[in-house]
Amino acid sequence: MTSELYLRRKLTLRAHGKQVVFVKKSNERPEHVIMKALLWALYLPRYPQMGVEIAIGDRYKPDVVQLDERGNPQFWGEAGEVGEDKIRSLVKRFRGTHFVVARWHTRLDSLADIVRDALDGVKRSAPFDLVSLPDDSADRFIDDGRDIHITLNDVEWMRLG
Repeated sequence: MTSELYLRRKLTLRAHGKQVVFVKKSNERPEHVIMKALLWALYLPRYPQMGVEIAIGDRYKPDVVQLDERGNPQFWGEAGEVGEDKIRSLVKRFRGTHFVVARWHTRLDSLADIVRDALDGVKRSAPFDLVSLPDDSADRFIDDGRDIHITLNDVEWMRLG
C-alpha cells in the first residue's frame, strides 16, 4: 500500500465524509503529501471547512487551512520543516489562529523548544499543537479504499500555549 501511495502524482483521499485530491509537486517528498493528508484528516472534525494548499493572500501559504467568515485563518497546519522565524511571524500576525506543525517520525521535544521560543512574549488566544506521525502512517491510517482513519490518540502530540 505504501509504495503505491508514494508512486502516485495525484492521490484522492477521504475522511469524515469529505474528499480531497492531494497533488505531489515535483520537488515534494511523498511523505510531505501523506503528512498533509493526515493533518487534514486529524483536524477535519473540528474544522469541517478546511482546505488544502489554499493561498490566503499572505506571504506564507498553509498546507491546510480553515478561514473564518472574514477570510482570516482559524486553523493553520504545516507539514514538515518550519523555522522559528516563520512561526514567530505567523503567531504575531494571527494571534487567534490554531496552529499545528506535523512532522514525520520525529521527537517533539526539540521542535517544542523552537516553538516556545517563537511564542515567547506573544499573547495568543488559540493553541499551538505539535504532531509526530509514525513512520508507518500510510499503512496504518490509510486503508485500501483510500479512506483515512486517524485520531490524536493514534499519534504522539503536544499542545503549547
